[in-house]
Amino acid sequence: KAVNVILSKEETYADINPVRLNSNGVTAFVSIMRGCDNMCSFCVVPFTRGRERSRNPNSILKEIEQLNKTGFKEITLLGQNVDSYFWFGGGAKKDFKQSSSSETTDFAMLLERIAHNQPNMRIRFSTSNPQDMKDEVLKVIAKHENICDYIHLPVQSGSSKILQLMNRGHTREWYLERIKSIRKHIPNCGISSDFITGFCDETEEDHQLTLSLMNE
Repeated sequence: KAVNVILSKEETYADINPVRLNSNGVTAFVSIMRGCDNMCSFCVVPFTRGRERSRNPNSILKEIEQLNKTGFKEITLLGQNVDSYFWFGGGAKKDFKQSSSSETTDFAMLLERIAHNQPNMRIRFSTSNPQDMKDEVLKVIAKHENICDYIHLPVQSGSSKILQLMNRGHTREWYLERIKSIRKHIPNCGISSDFITGFCDETEEDHQLTLSLMNE
């Protein structure tokens, strides 16, 4: 019997309430999207979770409101690449041009709505991608005290040559420009990152570029 292994372009599990195992009753994770359109050469996510599709913002707000009512104080918005969140009525983001939707919501708009509607809840998000992080998101973070001044921004390597081999979609210079913009809009922002060492064809010079980026 044949088995269909084609990944869904639609399903976001928006109406399925997660079982929050070992919950401390204070902090909760809220999924805002599924899948990833970035094809980093070291990553299997697009093949296991499918193309990017964003969850209905009203569904997200409803889940967060329920968490607030049950006593949760902090939420973390989750996505493989939250900065590319884009709701236009459902489906993969690449299908937007073929849709008839005129109402859209990007990540900055979603973050603004959540912070405004739930002023007593602390808000975090993960994970961001350097080439997709917009200044609009940084401005929203700076505007609302209930959004934590913390951004996890994986770079993977300080060498533009290695970043190209990784198919990361950004350069060393682009990443440092994003860090500069974060510091401009959110001076005391905490920043963390991810790094891969020993990537294919990496030289000692490439490794030293990663160390120098960390220092910078």
